[in-house]
Amino acid sequence: MATTGLYSPHVNHPEKRIARNILLAVILILFALLTLFPIFYMIMSSFGPAVATAGTSRSIFPRVWTLDSYKAFFAFSKYSVRWIVNSLIVASATVAGNVIFASMAGYAFSKIRFKGRQWLFGLILVAMMIPYQVTQVPLYILIANKLHMTNTYAAMILPGVVTSYNIFLAKQFFTNIPTPLIESAKLDGCNQLGIFVRIILPLSKTVLAVMAINTFLSSWNTFFWPFLVTSKDYIFTIQVGLKTFKFANETLFAPMMAGATLSALPMFILFFTLQKYFLEGVTIGAVKG
Repeated sequence: MATTGLYSPHVNHPEKRIARNILLAVILILFALLTLFPIFYMIMSSFGPAVATAGTSRSIFPRVWTLDSYKAFFAFSKYSVRWIVNSLIVASATVAGNVIFASMAGYAFSKIRFKGRQWLFGLILVAMMIPYQVTQVPLYILIANKLHMTNTYAAMILPGVVTSYNIFLAKQFFTNIPTPLIESAKLDGCNQLGIFVRIILPLSKTVLAVMAINTFLSSWNTFFWPFLVTSKDYIFTIQVGLKTFKFANETLFAPMMAGATLSALPMFILFFTLQKYFLEGVTIGAVKG
């Protein structure tokens, strides 16, 4: 019997194995609690009274349990519901753009030979290494000063309509699709668009789902860029709208946490209904078969 691997040092020592397993379980539980505590604190705080509070007058559990904070969130601004709708519009459009354009680019880089292909893909890899914050100033100058697109959906959607990471993800996945399958379609008279739509996309539901989920989560949770390009209440996303609950010396903390809880609901629903795609997204394209 082989004795290599994680459990091999304690195969003949059950007491040590049990102690080691307990220690690992305790460590994992502690990390899980640290990760879940902000979410727990947010949900508990959302059931507090809808009053302004200072930073030193908060507790984990509200003294009075009520749903008034949820009512106060919707009553705070006539655009409260629209903030959620705006986030949905921006996230959905960004997902659609990435699924369409990133998959097309990934297919071109993986299956179509053209001059400069490796050079262009190298530029995409370099773009992945540039921190997002570095591009904010030139991007803002382009959107605000040159194109005059502030306070529009386009200003929030266009910078993320296709990302280098999604192109890389699609390219890595499409590389594993057998090339003879594409050659057979060409012999049958199918052009590149037909091959992409009729053969590649049906075989790529997994990577497209992963791409859509990750893009939706990223776009929905983005605060900094929408904050830069919007200044009117009616065009705020939910993440930007929540900042209006904070004033100079006090904060409508419970209503803000109620809004944060509502904004997190799509994330919870996506995770628990599409959990297998989250797990596949960690390894997809990482191993070439």
